[in-house]
Amino acid sequence: MAADSLQSSKLRSFLTLLGIILATTTLIAVMSIIHGMDLYIADSVSNMGSDGFRIVRIAFLGNFDPKKYLEMQKKNPQLSPDEFEYLKSKVTLAKELGMAAGRGASVSLGTQTLSNIGLNGGTSNWIMLGNTQLAAGRYFTEIEDSHHSTVAVLGADVKNNLFGDSDPIGKTIKIEGRPFTVIGVAVAKGSVFGQSQDAFVDIPVHTFFQIYSARQGINYAARALDQTVLEQSKDEIRMLLRVHRHLRPGQDDNFSVISSDALVGAWDRLTGAIAGTAIAVVSVFMIVGGVVIMNIMLAAVTERTHEIGIRKSVGARRQDILNQFLVESSMLAGIGGLIGVLLAWTIALLVRSATPVPMAVPASAVLTGVTLSVAVGLFFGIYPAQRASKLDPIEALRVER
Repeated sequence: MAADSLQSSKLRSFLTLLGIILATTTLIAVMSIIHGMDLYIADSVSNMGSDGFRIVRIAFLGNFDPKKYLEMQKKNPQLSPDEFEYLKSKVTLAKELGMAAGRGASVSLGTQTLSNIGLNGGTSNWIMLGNTQLAAGRYFTEIEDSHHSTVAVLGADVKNNLFGDSDPIGKTIKIEGRPFTVIGVAVAKGSVFGQSQDAFVDIPVHTFFQIYSARQGINYAARALDQTVLEQSKDEIRMLLRVHRHLRPGQDDNFSVISSDALVGAWDRLTGAIAGTAIAVVSVFMIVGGVVIMNIMLAAVTERTHEIGIRKSVGARRQDILNQFLVESSMLAGIGGLIGVLLAWTIALLVRSATPVPMAVPASAVLTGVTLSVAVGLFFGIYPAQRASKLDPIEALRVER
């Protein structure tokens, strides 16, 4: 009977559902963006591992404060190779400690030149401290680094654009006019937000310093002995760096130590704010949709007063009438929720295929959207259903159809 009632007035039913559809679509779309970004953070940004961390000159993991940033630009000195060697000689709770620096560069082979390639200078253990894996060849050694060897490991995009299907190992490329021998090729990482992660070349860090100097852009990476001593390892390096920089007790650090859990925590705070805003928007849509459903159901009660009188006169109880209208209002809202799910899923597919935004629809979002819409239908259908159930059958029969 509820389905027949909805089918008898399709346009009115659709307009009634509009608020619920918009609310469910908004809810699932926001949850899909957050879920997709969560996967991206887990797979790409937090590639330090559960036992890894970085030491950088400046890092903001909370709200960006321009004033504070300018202060940090003035007081935070650049990290240096000397500080790295000092840490390397003193640290006891880290099984790996590496140093890297980077900049943009042009890479060429014959007459073909690639611009804006990420040139990374790293220590020989940098491959173990990041998320790079080798598809062919090898990484450079500590001896090659200390001897300023001109060897290079290519990202997948650089290899494909310069060499195509041919083997680049042992071949010579030029980085801003300087010859380098290719010794390895990295496994493709793909792109994030439309930006390729494979347009890079890795070279030994001391070779990088010899060409471009070691004045700026340096950062360190470390891995604790194991995850259980991660915090102690971070504190050890922090204390060593403070001692090397002669910072007094009470003085703020003039560097930043960040780990994967800190990045995930910062992301969770950001998504919490996004989710809070989304909940406010969804609540408005749901309330509007619920009020519309209540008004439509009140109109339905008025239109079907004679029918209610007939049903009561042949033995229908108040509970039967109540159930009839509650089922109708919840079905109405539930259909709106399902339409919202389909619309959000379609939007997610279009966004994922046409833009770099990583959207992924979680099953929990679908369940939440449909359940919430049905609950709204039940809640706002209670008053019309009660009004219908309380009609006097004699008075209801007197109403003309």
